Amino acid sequence: MAALRKARRQEQLVSKRLLREDSAAEDSGQDRPDVVPYPLSEDEVLELLRGVQRGSEDRKRSLGRLRWALQNEETQQKFVRLDGSIRTLTGLFTSSLADLQLEAARCLHELSHSSVPTVAEACLPVTSYLLTYLSGHSLEFTELCLYTLGNLVVESEAVRKQLLPQGIIPVLASCIQSPHEAVLEGVGYVLSQLLQAKEAPTEIIPLVLDSVLPQHMLQLVCSGLKAGMGVAVEFAWCLHYIICRHKDNVVLLALGAVPALTSLLLDLASEIPQDAPEGLELLVCPVLRCLSNLLAQTDCQGQGQDGRLLIALFLILQCFLQQHPFLVQECLWLLNNLTADDPFFCSALLSLDLLPALLQLLTCSQMATVLALTVLCNIAEKGPFQCQRLLCQPLLPRLLPLLTLPDPEAVGQCLELLHLLFLHCPEAAADFTRHGGHQALEQHQSTPELQERAQALLDMVRQPPGAPSACQATLPAFS
Repeated sequence: MAALRKARRQEQLVSKRLLREDSAAEDSGQDRPDVVPYPLSEDEVLELLRGVQRGSEDRKRSLGRLRWALQNEETQQKFVRLDGSIRTLTGLFTSSLADLQLEAARCLHELSHSSVPTVAEACLPVTSYLLTYLSGHSLEFTELCLYTLGNLVVESEAVRKQLLPQGIIPVLASCIQSPHEAVLEGVGYVLSQLLQAKEAPTEIIPLVLDSVLPQHMLQLVCSGLKAGMGVAVEFAWCLHYIICRHKDNVVLLALGAVPALTSLLLDLASEIPQDAPEGLELLVCPVLRCLSNLLAQTDCQGQGQDGRLLIALFLILQCFLQQHPFLVQECLWLLNNLTADDPFFCSALLSLDLLPALLQLLTCSQMATVLALTVLCNIAEKGPFQCQRLLCQPLLPRLLPLLTLPDPEAVGQCLELLHLLFLHCPEAAADFTRHGGHQALEQHQSTPELQERAQALLDMVRQPPGAPSACQATLPAFS
């Protein structure tokens, strides 16, 4: 679970999920359902197939034994190679006997979990039935069909190419209006798998945006914990995959995604000091990414200009800093995009006295250092008044240790900040020298990617008081 969460927050994640119950082990006479069975011989697999093909009253029990055996990947491959195996399962899956239908669905679900592409592709004939039965009579049956589809679309482009013309997007658009939390979470799982496919930007995302899915996704995400944590998390990642892989997010913007997600973050932050539910970070992470990407891709100036958002970000930082430090860079990334071109948030960060909390993040991690320095640069770029407010904090002494870091990106961003401070507040250069900054700059004169900027700053700190600033001549080095 830890590895799964790490993968999901750091990169796009495709995974397979398995719905199992102890009844599979009970039906097969096993005592421990968590133990994967040994691979069966071809004769043993053939005997299992014959058992489910016979029209005996014991067919359900034979299906249970088959389902148990199919937990082994070698057995799965032997089974799909048998002539008539998938056809037999499909026949039982489409039968009028509900108990046999359910057991056959469980067998197909085991096959869909295979990591062998040929096993997934062997299930191609059943995909149209899986779609049909998403409006099935049983909640458990519908959930099984959803997760089986979600597993199949990951493994095989052939499966995806078959499902799109069969209408999987309209079917999911219908299912997303279900009142059942389990069904909604399953829809989110299938959709998230589809949205991460390599062909998603050209073949899948446009279909999704042309459907009713976006408005329902946004509604379910922004209902937060009311719709269920699992549902909100699934659709938050779906929104993230759309936003980060689609250049024009006019549909989501028209639906009010920026103010809606802003309001959600405010609500989530208000929950944190009281009793934050387990796994809340898995919802906060994609919501932060959605907002960050929307702000980065589109001119959203004026949307979501609410100073409370800054307070919410720092509450989230304070809550998750120790247990989930990855959220620090997610919050800082959003903070950077908020302050990059918007004087409102730069002023709000200063007036709300959040600068001390921001400075504490300078030594949190390598990425946090770079992002926190970038936010400080965004503020300093706004002019002398903002630089003076920055210098009212013990900023210069905090910057000196950063100049000794082995990370050229962090040092380069630190030099950029010093340049802006010296440009707008020349007296800061003398103060920097008194703190030993001259020596800290000299050590970078031999670093190729830093030497030009370091030399420019050395020229500035060496100027006598009142001399014309040399920073304009060296400005291109900082661009």
